[in-house]
Formats: sequence, C-alpha cells, structure tokens
Amino acid sequence: MLNDSLILGIETSCDETAAAIVRGGRQILSNVINSQVVVHKKFGGVVPEVASRKHIENIARVVEHAFRDASLEYGDIDAVAVTNRPGLVGALLVGVSFAKGLAYALDKPLLGVNHLQGHIYANFLEHPEVEFPLVCLVVSGGHTSLVYMREEGSFEIMGETRDDAAGEAFDKVARFLGLGYPGGPAVEGAARLGEEGIYHLPRVFLDKDDFEFSFSGLKTATMNLWNKLKRDGKQVEVHHLAAEFQAALVEVLVEKTISAARHKGVETVLLAGGVAANRALRARLEGRAREEGLLLYCPSPVLCTDNAAMIAACAHSDYTRRRWAPLTLNAHPGLSSL
Repeated sequence: MLNDSLILGIETSCDETAAAIVRGGRQILSNVINSQVVVHKKFGGVVPEVASRKHIENIARVVEHAFRDASLEYGDIDAVAVTNRPGLVGALLVGVSFAKGLAYALDKPLLGVNHLQGHIYANFLEHPEVEFPLVCLVVSGGHTSLVYMREEGSFEIMGETRDDAAGEAFDKVARFLGLGYPGGPAVEGAARLGEEGIYHLPRVFLDKDDFEFSFSGLKTATMNLWNKLKRDGKQVEVHHLAAEFQAALVEVLVEKTISAARHKGVETVLLAGGVAANRALRARLEGRAREEGLLLYCPSPVLCTDNAAMIAACAHSDYTRRRWAPLTLNAHPGLSSL
C-alpha cells in the first residue's frame, strides 16, 4: 500500500554519507550515517573534492548497512529517494548516480528530494502529531530560512539570509577564535564557559520589519572587536566573546521566528537543520514559544544534522502522489526555490 511504503533514502549533499529506510513516511527502520568530520577537521572545513571521493568509497557500504539494520532485502523497498538539491555538486552527483542505478536495477520509482525540505520533515519522524499550518526555522551551515507551510507539501519562503548562513557564521568565527572545527559545537562549548553581555555585539536586522537574516556583519563585528581590544593592549576572554556572539545570533533567529509565527497567525513552530542542535537556540526558542502560547517541535540532535531518514520521510508525500522523478534526474547545487 502507498501509505505503508518502504522508502530508501540516500543523502550525500555535503560530508555525510547516509542511508535510511522509513516506513510510511514516519517510522524509521534504519538510519546509517557515515561522517567525514575527522577527515575534514585538519583542513578547518569541508573540502568538496575530498568529500566526493569519500562518498564514492562509502556509499555502497552505507546503503548495505541500512538494509541490514532494517532486516530487509533490496527488493523489499517500494522506492528510492535521494537528495538532488542543494549542496556540493560533486557530492550530490555521487548520491544521485547511485540512486538512479539502484532504482533502475530494482525497477522501483525514483524520488528527488530538496535537502531543506528534508530537514523540515525530520520533525515528523518524531512528532507525528504536528498539525498545519505552521512556521519552520531551517538553520544550517549553508542556509537560514523561515518557511510557512499551509499544508502538507506546501512551502512558502518568508525570509532567508542575505549573506552568511548561521552555521557558516559559527564556522568562520570559530576558526578566527581558534576554537576548532566544526564551528557550531566549538563555539557552543566555549560559550558555556563564558558569559554573554561582557562584550556587546549587534543584533543584525532585528530592528527591521521583515523576516530576512544577515550574519556576515555579526561575524565581522566579532572579528573587529577582537582586533580592537588586542590593539588597545587589552586581554580578550575568548569564552565571553563566544557567549556574546552566540547570544546575538540566537536572539535574531528566535525573535524573527516568533514574529513570523505571529504574522501568519499559526500556533505551531518547527525548528530544523544542523544548527537546531544548538542548546542555547533550543532553550531560548522554547521559552519564547511558551510565552507566546505556541507549540514548538524540535528533532533530536541526530535528526538535526544531515541524515537520510529525513530524506525518505520527505519523499513519502511525492511517492503517494506518484510524483516520481525520471532517470534523467540531475544534481542542482543551488537553491532556486523550496
């Protein structure tokens, strides 16, 4: 039956090689993630060519692992879903090529999935009670967006970042402050040892009556403050600066999200994406949602980062509507629409 479908999801948009099998768009039977963090850590960031080669080495083994964990054979699945946009083009092509070959060999439908939509659907894997309409904050290394969903499969972008995404700003500030990679957990760890308010950084775009974001200015302000204090011969406490940077970024994300929910008159707010694992962001958004009488849903940290279960879950809607992709499906690194 279509509503009890078994969908294999494949995710290779950046530096995680992932495969998962999900039943009916909600029940995770397996969720395998092979991370390349250790590989890229010595470079201080993801190297696209290296990521692509690692995907080629890992993808067959990861997919096989997903079937083994689910106690299923290849022929048991009903469809193959794969991230084909947005992301690193070489990395995407590895997943898309493998998925196309597997779908053809098994004579199963192929489904192309938008990576950001997948992040949103991570919430439905753990919270099937979520009701529409809703507003979702999607915040990751490459994207920061506010999305309105009137119903299943309906996506309206209310606002996006005009420059650096939140995760990108975390990475750049962490590198500048010598905190390590990946930047999000590194800054969060340093911030727990510091105190916000010791230094002052701007809350960029918080005074604007829209739903746009900009984190390049916050990143630059952090670096400029560090350099100024050094020039003045003052000792800079990196933990306090990390705490203030995180607080400034989180405040903008949270207040824009609450404002978007009010604007649309919704009662439900979702949080999604890699940066959604940040505990300061989750805590502040939870508090503000409670103050506003809103229902907030967040995935577990393992479903915040890139994974294939969210891809399979997102694909279920297209599968039930028979919106299947042709075998000419290609990879698209940019994001033209959600």
